[in-house]
Amino acid sequence: MKTNRRNFLRNTAIASIGLSALPAGVVHSLANKGYIMTVKGKIKPSEMGLALTHEHVLVDFIKGATGEIWWDREEVKSIVLPYLEEVKEFGCRTFFEFTPSYIGKDVRLLQELANATGLHIITNTGYYGAVNNKYMPAHAWDESAKQLAARWIRDFRKGMQGTNIRPGFIKIGVNPGPLSELHQKLVKAAALTHLKTGLTIASHTGPAEPALQEIELLKENGVHPGAFVWTHAQNEKDFTNHIKAAEMGTWISLDGIRVKKLDRYLSMLQNLKEHGHLNRILLSHDAGWYRPGEEKGSKYRGHTTLFSHLLPLMRDNGFSQDEIDLLLIRNPMEAFTIAVRKNRS
Repeated sequence: MKTNRRNFLRNTAIASIGLSALPAGVVHSLANKGYIMTVKGKIKPSEMGLALTHEHVLVDFIKGATGEIWWDREEVKSIVLPYLEEVKEFGCRTFFEFTPSYIGKDVRLLQELANATGLHIITNTGYYGAVNNKYMPAHAWDESAKQLAARWIRDFRKGMQGTNIRPGFIKIGVNPGPLSELHQKLVKAAALTHLKTGLTIASHTGPAEPALQEIELLKENGVHPGAFVWTHAQNEKDFTNHIKAAEMGTWISLDGIRVKKLDRYLSMLQNLKEHGHLNRILLSHDAGWYRPGEEKGSKYRGHTTLFSHLLPLMRDNGFSQDEIDLLLIRNPMEAFTIAVRKNRS
């Protein structure tokens, strides 16, 4: 592993010298669009550096739907900190924590981890309707999209969980099939929230059918597809749908990276590259995570396979360092810069 880290840092000068290696015009234009909201407050987009755009620190599958925070934060930190320090050794500077409300989001814990590591950690607002709404709060059925959006907008303006910690994006989740009425309401609420806050919308989705429906629904509600992250797009079997969504401006999130599936990720990346859409891709592991109620949080999966395995494979197959920097630095910076993206058509 030590050798892998040394090789990665040698090949990726950007990890050690920061954004100074990016073309000045790129940094300047993105930095002026808006800002990034971390659990410690605002930063400039140009401060993000190399980013992992979909990861988890803790997920609560036991009491998550209650919203109760019942774990020992000190124990969680003792388990998680070594893994966060490890991603820093690979040059990672920004870590998107994708655990949504009512399934284990703990913003105080995330802020403490950010203070301990120096990482920019970014959390979210929104509701997770996947897994047949198992982790949805009761009021989500009765309230309108406008009422749900008001809750999420308040999170952004006032802070969450009794703190002044604000979200840096919206996280929703839908089931794999056609969008239900409830899940359509989540998408509409996310659209309303985006138009008031500029927060990017990331949706746990998977197959193309619901993803394309989400994109159209967002457009109907005034939001450009460039404000939308199709999460778990790697689960779509027909790669032509990646191209279709990318052509509309959607962000294609290929997360869940694992050693056993590297060839599939390489194929998806090559397909998007051949069609000129590397500038619409986000890469991450969807890894972690501490599980409350299990001994020492159960087995934690680290966040480094991208660096230690996938990037060397990409280099061996003709991906340049500039293309890798695009995927890991410039794309996340553009995707999550807080700025309203209206649909003009």
